[in-house]
Amino acid sequence: MSKKLAKRTVTILVPPKADKQTRSRMGMFAAWLARTRTDWKSPDLAAYRDHLLEKNSPATAAAHLSTIRSQYRRIISDNTTREGLYGLAPIEASPSDKKAFVDEVLIRLENAINPSHSKVTQIIHQDQPDSAHIRLSRKQAEWLLNAPGVDNLQGKRDTAIIALLLCTGIREAELCALDVEDLRQELGGELALHVRQGKGCKERLVPYGDLDWCLVVVDAWLKLAGISDGAVFRGYHEGFKVQRGRLSVRAVEYIIRSYPICSNGQKVTAAPHDLRRTYARRLFEAGTPMLAIQQNLGHASSKTTQGYIGSLDASTRRPGMIYSFDLSKLEG
Repeated sequence: MSKKLAKRTVTILVPPKADKQTRSRMGMFAAWLARTRTDWKSPDLAAYRDHLLEKNSPATAAAHLSTIRSQYRRIISDNTTREGLYGLAPIEASPSDKKAFVDEVLIRLENAINPSHSKVTQIIHQDQPDSAHIRLSRKQAEWLLNAPGVDNLQGKRDTAIIALLLCTGIREAELCALDVEDLRQELGGELALHVRQGKGCKERLVPYGDLDWCLVVVDAWLKLAGISDGAVFRGYHEGFKVQRGRLSVRAVEYIIRSYPICSNGQKVTAAPHDLRRTYARRLFEAGTPMLAIQQNLGHASSKTTQGYIGSLDASTRRPGMIYSFDLSKLEG
């Protein structure tokens, strides 16, 4: 019975074209409603928050609750919901009583999803240690560039991927979406990379500047692979027969991780996003204005960009000798 109830609840709360993540989160919520015998019209999000926090981080719990509130806001504003609720009112009720019933249910729902009633306490990290993310030094970046070699098709492709990520700071999904014509566009007379659709459905152009040498590396891959249009980065079959389809984000992640680098005397694997952070850090250290780095990365906020660059001002925050104590007292 509870499984049928949960399935019916998901049908009510989730639109048919909802993404996989939304359906998963709402499915978990519906199952919890069924187990606790809670009507979807009277959700106790504070109790569900506590349930989530038993096995999840505060950030994950907050994300789940945000999805649930979003779906409730959608159905509250949908006239179809009002029509359905009218059908739940007592048959013998007058039209005015039915309206009062529907209004009361919707008001209670709005109160139930009010974020103030189910807050999730999260620790805000002002600073993160450098070890929290990998930002390659120039030496490490150059080692990574040389790791695949350029003696065969795979080496040229992987080198081209690494070069473009390091020289433009684009996301792995943006790299996968590149077409050949995107490689050479112009922005204010400068040669630039065209990102058709970045995060948040934003289109942008990223100037290469003195890093345009990466195009020579990409061209070497394209020439050997026989690619003149369409997707820039592709897989290949045995015998090095290049496919028509694009590389997936997962494939790019695997490629980068397959070339470990040395950091603090041990081997570590970088992710594509680490190369994006490296791009931000290296540009900042080279004197590139923060706004320019922010625009190149496609960030809406300079605060996000600063997070990619990392903390560079530790020396200015280093306390001086503002107190003294005679340590010789401890001797003897």
